[in-house]
Amino acid sequence: MSSSPKHNPPVWAQDPSPEPQRADELETDDLQAVEYFKQARQALTHQLAKVIVGQEAVIDQLLIAIFTRNHALLVGVPGLAKTLLISTLAQTMNLAFKRIQFTPDLMPSDITGTEVMQQNPVTGERSFRFLPGPIFANVVLADEINRTPPKTQAAMLEAMQERRVTAGGAIHKLPDPFFVLATQNPIEQEGTYPLPEAQLDRFLFLISVDYPSAEEELAIMKRGASGEKSEVRQIAGVEHLLYLQDAVARMPVADHVFDYAQKLVASTRAKSPQALDFCRKWLTWGAGPRASIGLIMAAKAHALLHGQIYVGCQNVAAVAPAIMRHRIGLNFAAQSEGVTPDTVVSKILEAIPRS
Repeated sequence: MSSSPKHNPPVWAQDPSPEPQRADELETDDLQAVEYFKQARQALTHQLAKVIVGQEAVIDQLLIAIFTRNHALLVGVPGLAKTLLISTLAQTMNLAFKRIQFTPDLMPSDITGTEVMQQNPVTGERSFRFLPGPIFANVVLADEINRTPPKTQAAMLEAMQERRVTAGGAIHKLPDPFFVLATQNPIEQEGTYPLPEAQLDRFLFLISVDYPSAEEELAIMKRGASGEKSEVRQIAGVEHLLYLQDAVARMPVADHVFDYAQKLVASTRAKSPQALDFCRKWLTWGAGPRASIGLIMAAKAHALLHGQIYVGCQNVAAVAPAIMRHRIGLNFAAQSEGVTPDTVVSKILEAIPRS
């Protein structure tokens, strides 16, 4: 970290001086940012735990995506509280939240908004006015995003990448911050439209949401049967989120960590001299540069969430499965052998030393 923050931290951390800091004070400020990150994580997870049982890894990955200004795709069977988790997270951070239920008949204008004709009651003059759609929010839950046709998916792609929408030839900027947190059901694929690789690549993480443990499920049952509803308190806002994002952007990364991330990604590309033998055997295509950038940015946030003052190769390895599992293509040989993307990523992490 090499520059003073642009935004002051929230009340639960000590406020840094609003004046530009001297060079000899930067180290103190950086340590303060690390401590603040730990406090922010504890405060957010405490509020989420009032309504969500377990899912600590999923929560951490969602926080990393948000703190790095990225989108995430959650994949899991119905009933695992994916929607509840996302809406509660938005509530705790006081972010405008909208849910879009994707269906085969959903049109792009249903998401982005549309232009309507209006008439001035005084002059009688007619003009078009843009009515914003549900995508104009800070956190957009795209529920079962693979159930909508490619035309609507393309509208989502522009919003995710450009953070704007085009309607009637006019460009409308989306609010800042803006995050798409989408869900998919991995079981039922009939009548779905699989996301194209270009759109999958826009998601920093593909988060696998698994079943709860036996202890967690018992806690869910008791909480659900009691009929009690816990109140979630807002503990952060846009200003706090901007401070967190600034802290991630400022955190330095050593050259050997960059080298490690580059090797992980390059090992998946069959035509690269750095490709591993089993990747040449099992993969039709590998991860691109967006995965390389994502590994570094996510590793920064992962380190800060865990109170580290540095980014290590272990942080890159920790976020690699969620970043790379949707960016590699398995060939027929891999599928016939029962190989999964997670299998490939796991073997890559074992094969490449963390030095």
